[in-house]
Amino acid sequence: MTLRIDQTFSDLKAQNKAAFVAYIMGGDPDRETSQKMLNALPEHGVDIIELGIPFTDPMADGPVIEDAGIRARKSGTTLKSVLEMAKEFRTQNTTTPIIVMGYCNPIHQMGYEAFSEAAKDAGVDGAIIVDLPPEEDAELRAAFDAHDLALIRLATPTTNAQRLPKVVEGTKGFVYYVSMTGVTGANNVANKEKGTSIKEQVACVKEAAKLPVVVGFGVKTPERARVVAEDADGVVVGTAIVRTLFEDGPDATLALVKSLADATHGET
Repeated sequence: MTLRIDQTFSDLKAQNKAAFVAYIMGGDPDRETSQKMLNALPEHGVDIIELGIPFTDPMADGPVIEDAGIRARKSGTTLKSVLEMAKEFRTQNTTTPIIVMGYCNPIHQMGYEAFSEAAKDAGVDGAIIVDLPPEEDAELRAAFDAHDLALIRLATPTTNAQRLPKVVEGTKGFVYYVSMTGVTGANNVANKEKGTSIKEQVACVKEAAKLPVVVGFGVKTPERARVVAEDADGVVVGTAIVRTLFEDGPDATLALVKSLADATHGET
């Protein structure tokens, strides 16, 4: 339900905190490990979960997440099994929003109505479909609306004032502001040190959408998360989490997640 997303932002706003949003790839490196990670995220400070759907041609993903998708597919992960992970998560957690994130093709193959019904049944709150522009998502949006799911869109530094109203039209839950041009995990983050004000960009998107704005792509450290959280309603970290899981295992990953969450929340 979008109510889960709305309630999360409302609760955090009352505490003067930004939301910490963590991305993991469903099924990476295998279903059992990935499910344990998913289940453990809220207790380590995660407010909203982005659960990745592996895809064969992930054009917006950098090499770290692309490799995670390859590992997930090799372990047998499918769109259906990612939804099964969400459903299992819901047996122990009914409050933390889950947003599935991926590409249109697997969802189109399942059918927009069938996917929406399955996602709702699994306890998913919405989706980010990175390669489906607003001009082409009317059918999916209608199916989402019928099942009270949030279709969350991306705004970027190249989204100009003329384009922005179309991007945010029909968006629910929040808007994901991509703080760089390029793929996930790249280093060219737009930030104050480089002369680009995320604060101004976030304010512009928020004014157009009348929704919370979370910032992601390129946020890798607690220090950076703390800075971004000063200007945004939420901070997304994905590549750093996925890389740490692959290189150092679940315990180190959850320690990283906790440090990122604490920094986003303004805690020491």
